[in-house]
Amino acid sequence: MQAVHIALQAACVCTQAKVAFTHLRPMLIRTTVQAQYRAISCAAVNLPIPRPPTSTRFQQAGPSIVNFAHYLKNRAGTLASMSTECTAASATTTAVTTAMSAGAACVDPGSISYLSQSDAASVDQLLMGPQLGFSVEQLMELAGLGVAAALAAEWGPQVVVSEPTSAAASSPAATAPAPAGTRRRRVLVLAGPGNNGGDGLVAARHLHHFGYEVKVCYPKPTDKPLYNGLVKQISSLGIPLLPWSALSPAPLAAQADVVVDALFGFSFSGQPRAPFDEIIRALLPSARPPPIVSVDVPSGWHVEGGDSELPPGGALQPDMLVSLTAPKLCARYFKGAHHYLGGRFVPPPLAQRFQLRLPPYPGAAMCVRIGGAEAGSAEQAAVSAAAEARRIADMRISYERGGLEEAAFSGRDPRDVFDEWFRAAVEGKVCEEPNAISLASCDSGGRPSVRVVLLKGYDRRGFVFYTNYSSRKGEELGNGWAAFSIYWEKLQRQIRVEGVVEKVPEAESTAYFHSRPRGSQVGAWVSEQSQPCRDRAELEARNAALQERFSDPSQPVPKPPHWGGFLIRPTSIEFWQGRPSRLHDRIRFRRNSPDDSDPWVMERLQP
Repeated sequence: MQAVHIALQAACVCTQAKVAFTHLRPMLIRTTVQAQYRAISCAAVNLPIPRPPTSTRFQQAGPSIVNFAHYLKNRAGTLASMSTECTAASATTTAVTTAMSAGAACVDPGSISYLSQSDAASVDQLLMGPQLGFSVEQLMELAGLGVAAALAAEWGPQVVVSEPTSAAASSPAATAPAPAGTRRRRVLVLAGPGNNGGDGLVAARHLHHFGYEVKVCYPKPTDKPLYNGLVKQISSLGIPLLPWSALSPAPLAAQADVVVDALFGFSFSGQPRAPFDEIIRALLPSARPPPIVSVDVPSGWHVEGGDSELPPGGALQPDMLVSLTAPKLCARYFKGAHHYLGGRFVPPPLAQRFQLRLPPYPGAAMCVRIGGAEAGSAEQAAVSAAAEARRIADMRISYERGGLEEAAFSGRDPRDVFDEWFRAAVEGKVCEEPNAISLASCDSGGRPSVRVVLLKGYDRRGFVFYTNYSSRKGEELGNGWAAFSIYWEKLQRQIRVEGVVEKVPEAESTAYFHSRPRGSQVGAWVSEQSQPCRDRAELEARNAALQERFSDPSQPVPKPPHWGGFLIRPTSIEFWQGRPSRLHDRIRFRRNSPDDSDPWVMERLQP
């Protein structure tokens, strides 16, 4: 019962933070909700914890909350090893961690110092000199811990999922299985060959102990005792060490929830070499990476000029920057949501010598929030929003994969070209579902709608997909015309198809229906597609009833009369290949009717 008591005290800490915020809310212009919690005691309790405001009154209230939170965290840690009567003790640690975040101050970025490249090097030399006596191992350990703490402050170790998963529990690197309905957040640490990479290796170890599912890519290991020891430490925890070749075939967003960019630090200059150049390209906005946490300096940025000299879209844009010791001048160009300071080791003599103005760290925290797009006044928020809009406008890539020549298409049937391109997309593993098409239709008033469906076949007749005939698209397709496009970014190719639409024969729909998984067959009976639904429980109740009705596996599930296939008989097929300077190649085949007696006409369209 001690664990329950401690857990309830932790709930009080969260409540104190919430109350302090509520009283100060009229003083604030903008707020954000930090997190929600599960299971403060044996029952699930949700407590929204606000992001700490910049108010001095809140900063004064914060330390008392933080100190009590640390006391409870230590007590809960002891009880967690003694008691198995409930999960309250471990839940307490999670709740208290966020309570500490609630007590941390958000600092005005304009009130702190920024270091040049030469000053940053001098600071490191003095820290490790005879007067201050730090070792590189100490500084790296504290820096990596600060990075891990900052990441944990914004992205917790668990992700809520729609269905429970046992993957985390079965992982050899798992410290504990995730609660039902959650999974462990996946963090990929990209470590470079220098001290910045060492900080990343330390952060990986701490993140593992925090409960994350961690993987490390360390392409160019440094053969020195310090780095060899760091590798042994993470290997002993079962953290996978992967070559870049194992990660490069698929987008990083499919492999990680957060990426730690620990490739290059403030001493780096020049152009990245292989494989780091390819890794940085995978982190560019055009590659749509997951949230990026950059350590001290975003890789590829100039330590002082930031990304100002890089071409639009040619620099990674981290969501979080964790400055170490003190922010570098490049941090002024940071446009992401979260800017933190880590490396809690600056002694007063060093701060005085370089006239460093640094924020105080609250309580026992190993990081402090400096700012970012999600902190500050309404004016700052507006500036950040404008910067984000510019960032979106700058999202572009240069198309360099080739071009289309008329000679390669002349005299061919466009359906054969479609088959050739589709096979190339499948063999190239451009995505998980290369058959996903954006299908457009119109209602009787000419109002268009579009949605993604899966192409399920193509032949000389045209292109086949299946759906609910009573859905919105099913009714709109009854008008007789449709169009779809399919885009394969990895190949920088697009195909557009327009044509007459009709239902496939009933026997064909029935045959395909019975080739589907039995659960999908039942699902066709469950969903009244496009109709309003009270809540998910209504669907789940109907599904349970129909699963019971069709529970005998020896009896086939009949095809619903409202479900079947559509065939688009093409009258226009266009092949698009991206080219530099937006001078894209477009080759279109068109005919007046979908009948094979009507010949195809090939033409080039202007981009």
